[in-house]
Amino acid sequence: MGVAPCGTVPTPPGLSAMNILLIEDDLETASAVIAGFTQQGHRIEHCADGAQAVQRACAASFDVLILDRMLPSMDGLQVVRTLRDRGVVSPVIYLTTLGGIDDRVQGLEAGGDDYLVKPFAFVELLARVRALARRAAGAGEAAVRLRAGDLELDLVRRTATRAGREITLLPQEFRLLEYLVRHAGQVVTRKMLLESVWDIHFDPQTSVVESHVSRLRARLNQGSEADLIETVRGAGYKLLALD
Repeated sequence: MGVAPCGTVPTPPGLSAMNILLIEDDLETASAVIAGFTQQGHRIEHCADGAQAVQRACAASFDVLILDRMLPSMDGLQVVRTLRDRGVVSPVIYLTTLGGIDDRVQGLEAGGDDYLVKPFAFVELLARVRALARRAAGAGEAAVRLRAGDLELDLVRRTATRAGREITLLPQEFRLLEYLVRHAGQVVTRKMLLESVWDIHFDPQTSVVESHVSRLRARLNQGSEADLIETVRGAGYKLLALD
């Protein structure tokens, strides 16, 4: 199992009790995680089956999903893809023994938000889950909305509109767009995006950035002739604040 124990860790100011769904078929690991979050004052439900988890995540609202990669009936990647296709935007952190670079990239590209490899320390899992919950709720942001030309982001609802048209985005796509909007008019490099949006501090030798930018560009430009994202050859990308 490999879960390090912890004492009571104070909840940071501004973060209330979380509602968490744990999707884990190893009962020993599940028991330890449930006990840890319950001790911290959070509510946590448990599913040991991928298909069951999809049903539960679609039926109720959860602040964060903690997900194993290897599950009965439906693996973790399929669970995330299915949830994203059904419009479930709750942040997902993988908790798994699959720790290779390709495994991490696959998990993030499937629609996950973070990745923690077993064995793990509970205090690190707790910190990562808290960070995802804060990010999803827009807690700690100096502004409630961000604007760049006719593009507007609501950081609390985690929604985006362009010229009044709502744009459906996955959590990772919203994070990418938020970073671009915060740096509107500036060139941001692939390395900057990997580190700030994906928390990857190495080159995964995949097209994770390019594929996400391509999908985001298509969503932003739907119904509009003006391309908001400029590719700066040999440098990176720039969000254009077009009116």
